Amino acid sequence: MSLPAPLEGLDLVTGELQRYLAQSRAALVGALDGLSEYDVRRPLTPTGTNLLGMVKHAAGCEWEYLGNCVGRTPPFPLPYTDDEAWANLDMMATAEESHEQILDLYARVATHSDETLRVLPLDAPAHVRWWGEKHADTTLAELLVRVLQDVSRHAGQADILRETLLPDSARDPSMGEGWWDEWVARVEETARAAVER
Repeated sequence: MSLPAPLEGLDLVTGELQRYLAQSRAALVGALDGLSEYDVRRPLTPTGTNLLGMVKHAAGCEWEYLGNCVGRTPPFPLPYTDDEAWANLDMMATAEESHEQILDLYARVATHSDETLRVLPLDAPAHVRWWGEKHADTTLAELLVRVLQDVSRHAGQADILRETLLPDSARDPSMGEGWWDEWVARVEETARAAVER
């Protein structure tokens, strides 16, 4: 699975926003690298947050906001947007959905979203039916910023979840043997000292 790279030939603002979106997508998907099938699917927080579910959710957000809401519905369905689908199904991979299927879906959605940015101006009208009648009419620019914020937030969450599964994955080895253990102990000691003041 390969996510699309930053696009060339966009106006400065659209190009910068798309570049940051491409980087956030890559960070989110990259958090799954090297993890077991179980670890990318299992709940890692009390609310059931899981890594593959975050990728599936990001795909759904882009499919809706940068596709459907701007009149460019992608030419492939999202089965979990069906009214019959149960709540929060976009936040987990079902047993029938493979890891590769979800990553492939996200890559296809990202390619379609990027094409939207290529063919529509940022001030293109958009309509988000679930925002309510008063707020439903908006622009591609607002939706792009919203998607960028959402994907970036999930990429940060994914970094932390990955670190809980592979503690050494976030430790820069150039800091030397034992440095990170000493650092964590120092943070803990400082936290306790602050509480005991």
